[in-house]
Amino acid sequence: MSVKKDSKLKKVCFHLFLIISVIIALYPALRVFGTSLRPDNALHSTSLAIIPKHATFAAYKELIFEKNFLIWLRNSFLVTLFTVIVGVSLAATAGYVFSRKKFPGRKAGLTFFLITQMFPSTMLLLPMYLLLAKFGLTEQQQLIPFLGLAKAHLGLIIMYSSTALPLCVWQMKGYYDTIPESLEEAALVDGLNQFQAFYKIILPLAKPALVITALFSFMTAWNEYMVARVVMTDNNLYTLPVGLTNLAGQFNTAWSQFAAASVMIMLPVMAIFLILSRYLVGGLTLGGVKG
Repeated sequence: MSVKKDSKLKKVCFHLFLIISVIIALYPALRVFGTSLRPDNALHSTSLAIIPKHATFAAYKELIFEKNFLIWLRNSFLVTLFTVIVGVSLAATAGYVFSRKKFPGRKAGLTFFLITQMFPSTMLLLPMYLLLAKFGLTEQQQLIPFLGLAKAHLGLIIMYSSTALPLCVWQMKGYYDTIPESLEEAALVDGLNQFQAFYKIILPLAKPALVITALFSFMTAWNEYMVARVVMTDNNLYTLPVGLTNLAGQFNTAWSQFAAASVMIMLPVMAIFLILSRYLVGGLTLGGVKG
């Protein structure tokens, strides 16, 4: 009887702890949402209410219809989309090679990938910028006019992909190590070639790791500010983090618009994590094996 009471008490304490943790995690986001609803004359209110008095969506209206927010959103979406495509493609193939093939320089290559993660991205900013400038990838000229993709956007995609790639390769390599090689051998015996065995057998099994790789590449490109601030100079080509700095004037800052933009930037990330949540645990745990 005492054991059952003990067990119930532990469950109650555990759920109470989880509820408190969720409240602590959600409260700052709710405060930001509340700030976005405040009228201009109530931005510096000391009220702790989530929904302020005289709440209004004027900040969202101004942001969408009077600013270049939708243009910045399109730019961020395009850069992020191509970064995810490049990152997942390269990490999936490179991780497979490092997992399955034995070749000179294999261990050195994996070690080099780890070493690159020791340096902050800001340290690589100047040499990367000079390299991109040498190839004309810092110019603001349109590369694909109907998409609004410029040469500088291509430079951002290359920088973001190269930044995220080392960790993504290790993630994919670790996951491939958990997949038995006998599956490929059986596919080869059945008449498939090496690429078909990889594409039809291994990739479907590695779906959780591919999702983690895609999410990491997405977050790298979606939230990045420093590199984009240096590379982008045209207001119409800004990504969201850079474009939002225009909301800060010399003597006044549109805090309600800042908060509204933060909410709108957060929504796609939340939606993607909710949609792909069932793959996250498997991708994070099974990829962490010794290779």
